[in-house]
Amino acid sequence: MFSSKHRKLLITPFCISLLILLSTSCFAATHTYSYELNNEPGGSTTYRLRVSVTDSLYDYYSNQDHNLYNTDFSKFATPDALKPIADDLWTIYSNEEDFSNGVLMIVHQISYVESDPQKYPIETMIENEGDCDLLSIVAASIMKAGGLDVVLLLLEQYDHMLVGVHLPESPKDARSQVYFYDHEGKKYYVAETTGNEWKTGWRVGECPEILQRSTAKIITLINYEQKAPSQVSSSITIPDSSAIYMSLSNNFIVSQDESQNKVEITGSLSPSIAGEKITLYASTIGSTMTEIATILTDTNGQYSHTWNSPSWGIYSIRANWSGDNDYSGVASNTFNLVILPFELLMIGAILIILLAILILIKISIRRKTPIKTESV
Repeated sequence: MFSSKHRKLLITPFCISLLILLSTSCFAATHTYSYELNNEPGGSTTYRLRVSVTDSLYDYYSNQDHNLYNTDFSKFATPDALKPIADDLWTIYSNEEDFSNGVLMIVHQISYVESDPQKYPIETMIENEGDCDLLSIVAASIMKAGGLDVVLLLLEQYDHMLVGVHLPESPKDARSQVYFYDHEGKKYYVAETTGNEWKTGWRVGECPEILQRSTAKIITLINYEQKAPSQVSSSITIPDSSAIYMSLSNNFIVSQDESQNKVEITGSLSPSIAGEKITLYASTIGSTMTEIATILTDTNGQYSHTWNSPSWGIYSIRANWSGDNDYSGVASNTFNLVILPFELLMIGAILIILLAILILIKISIRRKTPIKTESV
């Protein structure tokens, strides 16, 4: 048998371990994400929306039923959980169109990744990725929390989903023809939630060309969650502006060997902060921007990268910084790079020479042609 002294020696470490475990389990981690917003589409004032979500709220939705019954996507809408976001957006925007475009700016900053099964908005925001239906449910939840009349638009032909938002008047900021669907005597304007371009992405009323004549199944938000166990926390700040500069060592390359197609991409960040991630993007004509490198700034805020570019073509290149707690994110001007194969350039030069010779021959023949005169 153990003496009381021995029992105390054994029990004390056990109690300390138990207290540590209990204290660890009582304090749930909090995940915070930042989203950039403009005061209007193309606006000059940038805001930063910070959204914090606790592990306990994430666990709650992770343990809910994720099965989809008869395309009842509305069961995944959670306006009450996201209401603090809607409240903050109304401190920036004064009308429903700008509010809707602000919501689109948020979801356009969530990475597009194919997902299965369905998820709740809290899960999508913490995991920071989702496909068209997950992003649409996030957007619809925030719009609904903001008092807007919204529906989900299921385009079964393309296995695609958008949001339909009813506005008091036709969108004024759309850069193209305005598209909408009629439902119960109301116009629900298209809101495309994919794209990953928050500054220049889709606005309310704009529709991708391939989807413009599609039939949509209207899913009304009837069976949505009325009351959440808790809400996200949200705040808005106005970060200081920043700037990023970029230049290319060459804008035109005549390529004889693809392995020699090297371009020096250099630039600087203002403010001059060391260790900041600069992402370089490139695209060819008709394609979307894709990442070519992520590099870090030096102690002077400068960066440099040697890009072994692909075969011949016309490329658009730009740099991007996501910002930090004090400064807003920013993208550089876009620079063009033209790479031509040597053989194609030689063929072009030969054609130009031949064309010049033909023109000279034609001029010479005209000069030698005698002028006919009429005899009296």
